[in-house]
Amino acid sequence: MNLAEEIKKRIAGDVFSDPVSLDKYSRDASLFEVRPALVVVPKDTEDIRKLVGFAAENDDVSLTVRSGATDMTGGPLTESIVLDFMRYFNRVINVENGHAITQPGVFYRDFERETLKHHLLLPSYPASREICTVGGMVANNSGGEKTLTYGQTKEYVAGLRAVLSDGNEYEIKPLDRAGLEAKIAQNDFEGDVYRRMWEMIEKNNDFLTAHKPYVSKNSAGYFLWDIWDGTTFDLTKLFTGSQGTLGIITEINFKLIKPKTHSQLLIIFLHDLKRLGEIAKTVMKFGPESFESYDDKTLKLALRFLPDFIKLLGKGFLTLVWQFLPEFWMFVTGGVPKLILMAEFTGDSEAEVKEKLYRAQAAIQRYGMANRITKNEEEVKKYWTIRRESFNLFRKHLRGRRTAPFIDDMIVRPEHLSKFLPRLEKILKPYHLVYSVVGHVGDGNFHVIPLMKIGDPRMTQIIPELSKKVYDLILEFHGSITGEHNDGLIRTPFLKQMYGEKMYGLFEETKQIFDPKNIFNPGKKVGLPGQGGSFEYAMAHLQK
Repeated sequence: MNLAEEIKKRIAGDVFSDPVSLDKYSRDASLFEVRPALVVVPKDTEDIRKLVGFAAENDDVSLTVRSGATDMTGGPLTESIVLDFMRYFNRVINVENGHAITQPGVFYRDFERETLKHHLLLPSYPASREICTVGGMVANNSGGEKTLTYGQTKEYVAGLRAVLSDGNEYEIKPLDRAGLEAKIAQNDFEGDVYRRMWEMIEKNNDFLTAHKPYVSKNSAGYFLWDIWDGTTFDLTKLFTGSQGTLGIITEINFKLIKPKTHSQLLIIFLHDLKRLGEIAKTVMKFGPESFESYDDKTLKLALRFLPDFIKLLGKGFLTLVWQFLPEFWMFVTGGVPKLILMAEFTGDSEAEVKEKLYRAQAAIQRYGMANRITKNEEEVKKYWTIRRESFNLFRKHLRGRRTAPFIDDMIVRPEHLSKFLPRLEKILKPYHLVYSVVGHVGDGNFHVIPLMKIGDPRMTQIIPELSKKVYDLILEFHGSITGEHNDGLIRTPFLKQMYGEKMYGLFEETKQIFDPKNIFNPGKKVGLPGQGGSFEYAMAHLQK
């Protein structure tokens, strides 16, 4: 009996082994292509429990969860069984008392539609908000434009349910000291997990605190330093960002915020990066909710492909040209800026927003930078659309090239940007890559995603070589190699370099405690036993 027949006997959900399905599930938004043995769509938690039991009995079977497939790291790719959560685990169960209970396969856009009915929001949504799922957001510890003020997804996971490697479903939530001691006293698998994790954290607490990445956003490794704060032991902080390597999440309890009702943008046109850190620090004093940026290549792109941009905005040609007149005039008189900064100020009244906005504008006037305040919602939409959608235009119009996300999510502290970005540009220049730079300047988090020719033999040389150079630079500035996109196939091999041997050893120990048989998404976060994080494996699975 083959694998598909074995699984069909055991579960109520759907099983696919046809070539079309296997091809579809062999790719995500990353560079890679890994063909699974089987695609399974579990119908309920009982199906998941049975699948975990089957994998535990068969050493050559593992389980990798997939939802929206917007991951840019190869996180949901596997040669074994893919579990698709979007067909049956796609319900928002309840929204009340500032919380939302949801299944992980729900699109964020649908989740937000339900929460906004209650005037509530999950503020850690990424740029892929229209096509990603909330389960993927938890798996990657997603962040985005509002993370500057509200933090990443790990701050909003109040609890979750997950099937662990013994095949049972457990509730995972923050525990006080008495609750932790009760768990440790249990003589079962759950008790063993809590006992061993507590011993690890207690033994290495000072080390973990000292080696936590010194940046405002991070998705690299397991967040061991966040589990115990002296009063609360919280394994949701470990599961968030773990890319499905510790267990299978079946339900999430999110804390929500009440969004501000008014907002406006201050736009700053920067012709010289030397003062970027200083300007960013000045603007941050006035508390922008978001502080975003895009470079000259991105702006030129929007102007170059103006017809498509018009469609995105839903405006007529003359209307859009009129909206762009200030930029056209500025380019004629002062040249194209190197970087465009967007500081969004929000509040519960228009007066509150304007007070922050004008104070921030007055503070940057002394730098002599061109700037303007948006006048209406149409102008606001214009700038946000450039920031959010330009890369899709880039990808659409450059035929024969594909996105190559491998140095796409670097983060250093904002005060280092004036030195960091010119050195980054110097590293990139000899490779003659087509790329644009967008980012969250308030966090010091930038996305650099080159477009490369499909099948270009140089990719196997450029990707490892350039990754090493860029990551060396990031770590010189004590940053993180991924602020919000996570590790997957592309960055797992660099975690030991980022954190050192001892921390990486604690990551391996964590994986062993939760998943001793390597059932869940093997090869991500920590490498396969005896192999480490294999960059050779990643390069061997580049899309053709």
